[in-house]
Amino acid sequence: MSDVRIDKWLWAARFFKTRQLAIDAIDKGKVKLLNGERIKPSRNAKLGERLHIDNGADEWDVLIVGISGKREGAPIARLLYEESEESLARRAALIERKKLFPEPFADAKGRPTKRDRRQWQRATGE
Repeated sequence: MSDVRIDKWLWAARFFKTRQLAIDAIDKGKVKLLNGERIKPSRNAKLGERLHIDNGADEWDVLIVGISGKREGAPIARLLYEESEESLARRAALIERKKLFPEPFADAKGRPTKRDRRQWQRATGE
C-alpha cells in the first residue's frame, strides 16, 4: 500500500484519534514538513519524509519508515515512524518538567468552587 493520504497515515500511526482531527491539524499548520513547508491533507505520505507533528499535547519530529492506511495496535503503529533523537530528548525534558512543576488546577472543570479558590490562594500566596 503506497498511496495513502497523509491524514490517513497520521490516524493509522496514532498521532490523532480521528482522521478529522488530523485534517484539522494539517489545515491549521500543526503538521508540516520538517523544513517548515506546509502540506495538504490530500498529499500522499512518502517513505523517508520528515514531519513535524503537534497534536496539542505533544510535539514530534518523525521520519516516515512505513506506510499504512489501516489503524492497528500501538506497537504496530510505532513501526510506521522513527522519532528523531532531538524530539525524544525534548519530550523527555517536558515530561520531567511536568513532574517537577505540575500545573496547578489543570484538571479543574467549570467554575471553581470555594475549596478550589482557597487552594489557589494558598498556592499563590494571596
